[in-house]
Amino acid sequence: MAEQRGDARDTGSVRDGAPEAGEPRRREARPEEARAWEDLVATARRTVSEGLVVGTSGNVSVRVGDTVLVTPSGVPYDRLEPDDVTGVDLDGRQVLGALVPTSELPMHLAVYGTTDARAVVHTHAVHATAVSTLVRELPLIHYMAAALGGPVRVAPYATYGTDELAENMLRALADRSGCLLQNHGTITYGTSLDQAYDRTAQLEWMCRLWLTAASVPGLTPSLLSGEQLAEVAERLSGYGQRR
Repeated sequence: MAEQRGDARDTGSVRDGAPEAGEPRRREARPEEARAWEDLVATARRTVSEGLVVGTSGNVSVRVGDTVLVTPSGVPYDRLEPDDVTGVDLDGRQVLGALVPTSELPMHLAVYGTTDARAVVHTHAVHATAVSTLVRELPLIHYMAAALGGPVRVAPYATYGTDELAENMLRALADRSGCLLQNHGTITYGTSLDQAYDRTAQLEWMCRLWLTAASVPGLTPSLLSGEQLAEVAERLSGYGQRR
């Protein structure tokens, strides 16, 4: 969701780092969390610089142990600082920071609760969002769909920030590492921020490719078969450098 509701520094329940009466005091970020926060902010800024989001739309999270660091609501990414680290536990209780977490927190927590994800990237990428309004599944226009686990599904529309959206997303993500969100955008996850980001960038590229090919008058794009995709998936399992 485009979280452009004003700076969360002014709207959170915690001001100037002091908890309200009856609210537990939040702890300081551990060294590994501080390092992960730096990487998260860099990834969030990358989504803007590479055109996957506009303003403060979209959001990024990374899991460190049982803590989920997540971009806050309504704060431009270029204004985020080391002291702005924002984190919740796996039940969504805020344990780090004074800024209000993203309104899309239910989606992020749903991914961490059902997969081995260590990072999640959600964007409002233009081509992917356009495709989400046209089909229920991205046509098999390119073999890199195998890198996301198979044909990319479209999760039915639901209001941003709701449990219904998170539930729709989980069904679309079954045996996949990415999906489209109808009239909304994309969500992908991975074992690292780099992998989650690369997957969302790849998904946007495939959507752009299909839209481009499908726009040629009088011609229909050739698509891959399930068997062809399965062959690619097998080859990709051994792709890359051995370490």
